[in-house]
Amino acid sequence: GICGLGRAAGLLHDLGKYTPEFQNRLRGGPRVNHSTAGAKVACERYPVHLGKLIAFCVAGHHAGLANGVNGDRIGALADRLRAELPDLDPVWCDEISLPPLTVPRVQPRGPDSAGFTASFLIRLVFSALVDADYLDTEAYYDGADGTTSPRGRYPSLAALRHRLDEHLANLGAGPPTPVNELRAEVLAHARELAGESPGLFTLTVPTGGGKTLTSLAFALDHAVRHGLDRVIYVIPYTNIIEQTAGVFREALGPDAPDFVVEHHSAFDADRIKERWGRQKLRLAMENWDAPIVVTTAVQFFESLFSNRPARCRKLHNVAGSVVVLDETQTLPLGFLRPCVAAIDELARNWRSSVVLTSATQPALAEESGFAGGLRDVRELAPEPVRLQRRLRRTRLRLRGSMTADGLADQLRQASRVLCIVNTRRRARAVYEAIRDHEGATHLTTLMCARHRRQVLADVRRRLQAGERVRLVATSLVEAGVDLDFPAVWREEAGLESIIQAAGRCNREGRAAVGDVFVFRFPAEDGPALPGFGRAADAARSVLRKQADPMSLQAIREYFETLYWAIGEEALDHKGILPLLSERARSLDFPFETIAREFRLIDSPMVPVIVPYRGPDGTDHTADGLIRDLDFVERPGGLARRLQPYTVPVPPRAREALLRAGVARIVREADFGEQFVVLTNEDIYREDIGLSWDDPTFRRMEGMVI
Repeated sequence: GICGLGRAAGLLHDLGKYTPEFQNRLRGGPRVNHSTAGAKVACERYPVHLGKLIAFCVAGHHAGLANGVNGDRIGALADRLRAELPDLDPVWCDEISLPPLTVPRVQPRGPDSAGFTASFLIRLVFSALVDADYLDTEAYYDGADGTTSPRGRYPSLAALRHRLDEHLANLGAGPPTPVNELRAEVLAHARELAGESPGLFTLTVPTGGGKTLTSLAFALDHAVRHGLDRVIYVIPYTNIIEQTAGVFREALGPDAPDFVVEHHSAFDADRIKERWGRQKLRLAMENWDAPIVVTTAVQFFESLFSNRPARCRKLHNVAGSVVVLDETQTLPLGFLRPCVAAIDELARNWRSSVVLTSATQPALAEESGFAGGLRDVRELAPEPVRLQRRLRRTRLRLRGSMTADGLADQLRQASRVLCIVNTRRRARAVYEAIRDHEGATHLTTLMCARHRRQVLADVRRRLQAGERVRLVATSLVEAGVDLDFPAVWREEAGLESIIQAAGRCNREGRAAVGDVFVFRFPAEDGPALPGFGRAADAARSVLRKQADPMSLQAIREYFETLYWAIGEEALDHKGILPLLSERARSLDFPFETIAREFRLIDSPMVPVIVPYRGPDGTDHTADGLIRDLDFVERPGGLARRLQPYTVPVPPRAREALLRAGVARIVREADFGEQFVVLTNEDIYREDIGLSWDDPTFRRMEGMVI
């Protein structure tokens, strides 16, 4: 089965070293292709499909999984298998005994899914081969250097569960409140279901229902019960990943930083070529062998569709894990069907359990009419409909069309209010209209993460003190940000965004009910951003028809309406699934093409480092780190510490900053354009972050979050 495939790939991957040409390479001769020989032998010695499966992995173990046949790039597997190669020394037959192979027991969900399942199998075998090759090389150099790799030696999941139990017991020792009692009920119910067989689960809990610790507790219980290897927590946005990892570390003890691995970065680790911070964490980040991994949806799903060795080497460690997908409703619509297919595949064939957590669960089940939807999904929350009613602390109030001036008037009249709009440009405009009023505050991703944390901490402090707070923000506050306002204004968007915004209103139930005002700007102010129009239309339809537009029934109807309006093809707008299904018989999968096309973020951002010094100007941490960049030999640890001081911008906007001489590249000859530092501090303001009037930059401000 699968183990045999991995063994055969391992034995054949360096077969090309059994040639005089490669031996000459060891003495300083020219480079030699040593990957293709093993791929050719696999195709000669094994039945056609098994041989090709191994050939993909062996031929790509350095360069990456290639397209099966010639496409728009040279170097397809078919081309490589036809190439003339040096003759192998026949001694290899005496030294390598190839195992017999049987067809792996992987089960497609149907005929249309056979190609997806086969391609997934190839990626998982490729992952195991590449990781084993890296680890073997690492062990060789450790031996040569007389060192020992700090890999592994983690506490068991059972030990981590015990630590979490102690933490939860301490949390429960406080004074009981209705919300805390409900959170305890949700936690207990989910843990009771940990004995359920591995597979697909949902945790449908309204905002404030304690789903973060509940999902972690279920994941640890479930993993221990069924012998699963780790917990992988997938978060939609980088800006809340550190917050979630911090919650886990607080719950799991002072040494938790040694085994709770965050895998995200503003910088390109492959370009830096350096060990991040602590060596053990950097090693665990490479292949996810730690017991708890916290990562982003971009990192998780793009890895599942990648073809690069460094990115794929962790995939076999996703198998046999509990994967928690937090805020599932944020998965990009254009890639929704491939993402759902991957979720289904992990649960179907790779002994993984996947938990989809959200207050607004998308309608991804087959029974909801979603093409290729999930089957046999079990709910972990106790009576979600009743739970949703008990945690209801807000009401929606539709205000229709409203000018920016009219909105500003409403915000000036409120003492504590949150306003969420769809673009950074709009957020700045609304803020500028009220900035002279007490408590006016702005929050945007044009601020670095350290700055945003400072703003949020100050907002929370003022809310708790009963002071005036008028916060204008983009949707970055809607997922995972703990805020509690008595009133929220939300620009029209999808129903899931509106309900997530409502989760920042009357969060702790201090008032009988909180008001969430939904409005839209006049049509003459400009069209909706791509992606917002259809979502807002679907939400408007449900809001008109449903007596209770925040009910689970309304949420399901909204998603069904949205998916129908978008259409099946647009939910896989790069055509990833057809590329696989139509090649199921030949196995000539276009791995390189798919990896290039599968990008959850259409406009990739690049970092600009800003010398943020805090509201009082006394924090010079960033200054010191930036100075160190000019002299450090190995910048990996510095890159991680600089991450909170970066602002993500499109490449063209960063190029414009450089052309204007307001930013500089640090040691381009050594690190490329990895480290670009803002030098004109006048264009980074304490109230609005990075601000510039260049047209390239102004277009960027029009982007969401």
